[in-house]
Amino acid sequence: MKRFFRLIVTITGLISIWWLVVWATSLPKFILPNPLQVFEKFILRYDTIFENAATTATEILLGLAFGISLGILSAISISLHRGVKQWVMPVLIASQAVPVFAIAPLLVLWFDYGITSKVVMATMIIYFPVTVSFLDGLNRTSRDWRDMAMVMQAGSSSHSIFRIFRLYRYIKIPFALPALASGIRVAAAVAPIGAVVGEWVGSSSGLGYLMLHANGRMQTDLVFASLLTLTVMAITLFYLIDYTLKVALKWQPDQETLA
Repeated sequence: MKRFFRLIVTITGLISIWWLVVWATSLPKFILPNPLQVFEKFILRYDTIFENAATTATEILLGLAFGISLGILSAISISLHRGVKQWVMPVLIASQAVPVFAIAPLLVLWFDYGITSKVVMATMIIYFPVTVSFLDGLNRTSRDWRDMAMVMQAGSSSHSIFRIFRLYRYIKIPFALPALASGIRVAAAVAPIGAVVGEWVGSSSGLGYLMLHANGRMQTDLVFASLLTLTVMAITLFYLIDYTLKVALKWQPDQETLA
């Protein structure tokens, strides 16, 4: 109840500031519409907004799925084989060093104007925080735990591959899950960036596409309506993931939601 009350107070405060800025500056509608005008546009064009929001949401969710999966596999591979780090780390750094806008046109050229180029872009942005966070967690596994696991398996006749598997399954991965959760939370926050930037560069649907074309037609109220829809989607996604991670890691006493 307190969280809901804080949310209402925050939204009311932001809308009040918005109204105050519009009133104080007396800017025309095509530069800065007031909240009521944006709400009216949302009601009039809700079908168009929701249709494009569905496209953007699909791109974000697919990007999260691929980015998290690749990040987990990369982190485990680097942890298992130190030599892999020399090959993977340059890719990790390059994925963040190159500006998104610089590679967006190339991805659109290679993967066409459809959903694939946006998913690839979202995946590239998500890949880095997940990989680095999970790898850090794997590398920080308590040495005492690892030594105890090796001692307990000393008399085992199992092949070394199975011993390593059990070490990761029961010791290293559980220990690194809170770090992975932190990486996933960061990924959830930045996931919309790749999808929307890709839609700005070249697409035929999506909220980024809708905002770009509305801006070109001086329909600033539609731009704001689309932007607010994207904001609500991003915040909802983040808190859903944050809550899910808290429930999944309830055995960690220090796991608190960011809400």
